[in-house]
Amino acid sequence: MSHPAPARPLRARPPDRPLRGEVSVPGDKSISHRALMFGALAIGSTDITGLLEGEDVLRTAAAMRLLGAQVERLGPGHWRVAGRGIGALTEPGDVLDMGNSGTAARLICGLLAGHALFAVMTGDASLRRRPMGRVTEPLSATGARFWTRAGGRLPLAVQGVGDPLPLDYRVPVPSAQVKSACLLAGLCARGVTRVIEPEPTRDHTENMLRHFGARLHVGEEGRGRVIELLGQPELSAAPVVVPGDPSSAAFLLVAALLVPGSRLLIRHVGLNPLRAGAIATLQEMGADITVLAPRVAGGEPVGDLAVAASPLRAVDVPAERAPAMIDEYPILAVAAAAAAGTSRFRGLAELRVKESDRLLGTAELLRAAGIRAEIDGDDLIVHGSGGAIPGGGVVATRMDHRLAMSGLVLGLAARQGMTVDDGSFIDTSFPGFADLLAEAAGAPVVAAA
Repeated sequence: MSHPAPARPLRARPPDRPLRGEVSVPGDKSISHRALMFGALAIGSTDITGLLEGEDVLRTAAAMRLLGAQVERLGPGHWRVAGRGIGALTEPGDVLDMGNSGTAARLICGLLAGHALFAVMTGDASLRRRPMGRVTEPLSATGARFWTRAGGRLPLAVQGVGDPLPLDYRVPVPSAQVKSACLLAGLCARGVTRVIEPEPTRDHTENMLRHFGARLHVGEEGRGRVIELLGQPELSAAPVVVPGDPSSAAFLLVAALLVPGSRLLIRHVGLNPLRAGAIATLQEMGADITVLAPRVAGGEPVGDLAVAASPLRAVDVPAERAPAMIDEYPILAVAAAAAAGTSRFRGLAELRVKESDRLLGTAELLRAAGIRAEIDGDDLIVHGSGGAIPGGGVVATRMDHRLAMSGLVLGLAARQGMTVDDGSFIDTSFPGFADLLAEAAGAPVVAAA
């Protein structure tokens, strides 16, 4: 079982000078998870460079080892996975402990459904509160059986099947995790697995399926997409270069936008169009952000981001943009707090089932800084200060790494700084976050509270 780390209160203060220089962010978490999983399913050895070595991804690496793959670290961000092939994962001899990672837990459910093995999965206190029924319900149609606590929550047990039925599933609400879990189960099924999504969501799974040699077709249906995967392919090991995580880059973008005089260059950031909603939103707010040297690495578009401090204006963000920036709303709300006017972020029901009730947590984060924020149904309304943020409050992070980092960035722009009640979860997605801010500021700006 996961045991909670001791709380680590942190305080951020405005820096003495602008943020400057060239920085890199950790590898994309979504791609890192998938690289380890597909490496475990492929024939041969997959070399991965730029892998995010945060706690969430390390849990996935440990799970792949328990399922029979050989996973070794060769150096910083450089890993090698010797795969077992489709349908050849082995029954784990211990519980799969996914820590805080909802992505890993839900995707691995898809892997387990298509293998004739029994497994038990758990996670930390935060993950054990998050519903898993959104994946176990469709995956049960493969013939796999799932047992969970009330409300579809972890711990979870699964009895997979060696000859799963292919799925034909319409995802009720946009979710890359549900789509990916269904496709991973479909790898082991005879025939074609078909997944229909109402709005396009991040397509890292589809890109990586192609990269490893699977046959799939992606078509359009209204505003959404239809993905058809031919089951039981032979995946061949292929090198994966993991780009910088755009969700992590968003924290540095907003920090540079809000600290007067700042200019940063963020190197090698993933720019998948289904992940770029935050950049588009910030640019609509008047942010000076430029993409330099666009290129493709490992099947994913990447580029360098040049950002300069800018006065921001309020924005009204449509609900259909949510899948392209679902993890960035807390830090976008921080940008809105400094903007002139009232911003509205629409259709955020999905935020209620993230690591925390992230919608409520984001509103409370802003209020702790003296910014008026309201929740109207599933919309977040932020009354911007035009740049004058009082600060001085304490952010309840709710075991949520993105709320913690957003609170620290807010502290850089608030007159009295900001305190977060627990920064211990930051390392799940952005190890070295405080050190990177110190590098850009020329001195530490985050300290123990």
